[in-house]
Amino acid sequence: MKALPGETTRLLAEVKRGNKDALGKLMPLVYTELRHLAGHYLRAERIGHTLQPTALVHEAFLRLVGQDRADWQNRVHFMGVAAQLMRRILVDYARRRLAGKRGGIAVKVDLDGVDLGAGTPKLEEILAVDEALRRLSELDPQQGRVVELRYFAGLTVEETGEALGISTRTVKRDWAVAEAWLRCELSGKGAT
Repeated sequence: MKALPGETTRLLAEVKRGNKDALGKLMPLVYTELRHLAGHYLRAERIGHTLQPTALVHEAFLRLVGQDRADWQNRVHFMGVAAQLMRRILVDYARRRLAGKRGGIAVKVDLDGVDLGAGTPKLEEILAVDEALRRLSELDPQQGRVVELRYFAGLTVEETGEALGISTRTVKRDWAVAEAWLRCELSGKGAT
């Protein structure tokens, strides 16, 4: 279903005001995009594993619309928050699933094998990037959000700038610095 310009933003505002009819109209508008995002995360997993894209979409959507204090600015903002929620759901899932396999040993990831802007990360990579991203966010929260939106949400430079209220030039700069920092961290050469 193709939305009219501004329709998603209008429906998000209606959902915030408690309009249950708007929720029914919103889901078809954002479902395809959320499903694509979930599929991106789960493509690397084995066929038939317990977390399917549909379940991830539904879990994230229920959490999104269940937020009492959500103030959705627009579709990009909504999708950025959706990506963050999917990341949390996947990281929790990956931690539970891999806890016994790793035995607590840190996994080193070659960032050349993890394309931060595209590609399909495996659960081990998601965990490693998530941990490095947590450390980066402590050092520079904006760079952490840029990576989160670009890597986990798959947003473009322009969409990331719009979601964060910063220029595309700043997004590109933060992305380049964060990518270099993450390469160092994920190669095991960073100061931890």
